[in-house]
Formats: sequence, structure tokens, C-alpha cells
Amino acid sequence: MAALIVFSTFPNELLAREAAGKLIEERLAACINILPGLTSLYRWKGKIEASPEVLLIIKTTRDRYPQLESALKACHPYELPEILAVATDAGLPEYLLWVAEEIVNNKDNP
Repeated sequence: MAALIVFSTFPNELLAREAAGKLIEERLAACINILPGLTSLYRWKGKIEASPEVLLIIKTTRDRYPQLESALKACHPYELPEILAVATDAGLPEYLLWVAEEIVNNKDNP
């Protein structure tokens, strides 16, 4: 099963942790790294902005991506959230299997 790495930034660690917990609980992600201390520089509505942000690095599968994207958009505070999915070409087979096993559609499977 193809693994994806999804990047999404949040305005603070509290909101990032809440979103990460929801994605893990719903089995839409196997693992999420939370990286605080970022500064994002970007153009928004004609102005250059600089904002402190927290980055989520989310490990999921291609099959679960549509549900993950919907859940992430629903809990995201930004008008236009950064949600970027990157396909993996290779990885430790045992790790990729673990990701796939953690992201089962059966929510009853603890």
C-alpha cells in the first residue's frame, strides 16, 4: 500500500495537537510529528506576511487521504489551510506495513 506524507501548518501547538489527536483517533494517520517554532513567510491577499506556525508531518496511506483531507479541513482554523501530500517512493517495508495496518477502516479495531 502506498504511503503518503502530508504537511499542514497550524497557528499554534494547541490547535496542532488537537488536530493530530483527532486524525490518530479516527485512524486517518498512523503517526504525526508536531514541529513547533517555524516561521512562515508568504504572500496573502496582496501583502507579504510572516507568521509563527507549527508543522504537522502526517503519515497516512493513499487510500485514506480523501478522508484525512476532509477531517483536516473541518478542524483547521485557516481560511485556506496548507495541506500538501507527498507520495513515498520507498521506505522500510516493515514501517510501511505498520502505517497501513494502523490506518484500517474499522474504527472498532484498537
